Amino acid sequence: MSMTDPLADMFSRLMNGQSSGKNEVSVPFSKMKLAVSNVLKNEGYIYDFIVCDDEKHSKIKIVLKYFNGEPVISNLLRVSRPGKRVYKSKDKIPMVLAGLGISIISTSVGVLSDKQARNVGVGGEIICHVS
Repeated sequence: MSMTDPLADMFSRLMNGQSSGKNEVSVPFSKMKLAVSNVLKNEGYIYDFIVCDDEKHSKIKIVLKYFNGEPVISNLLRVSRPGKRVYKSKDKIPMVLAGLGISIISTSVGVLSDKQARNVGVGGEIICHVS
């Protein structure tokens, strides 16, 4: 059976893994998931990620991050989804929690955080909000 929203599945696995106190979660590989994982690592929401190649399928193992026993990611909200895409120009990129959280944006120069997109001066599809 095919999955209609692989990114939402990744976000669910991350949130479920953190709520159950796991050290790592694995998600099926895709270039978009790899790019989102890279942004999460650069912004300090996860420790690291590793691409594992099996005989049949590749996976991304994501090492989760905790602070004082609490998950670093408290909220992960999917904004743009297959049924309703959400695009914003560079001037209308939303701030998450007045700058305490981030938006992950798919732009013409790659997948960036909202701060990076503002610095580069590009808009794009708002993938999710992380806080």
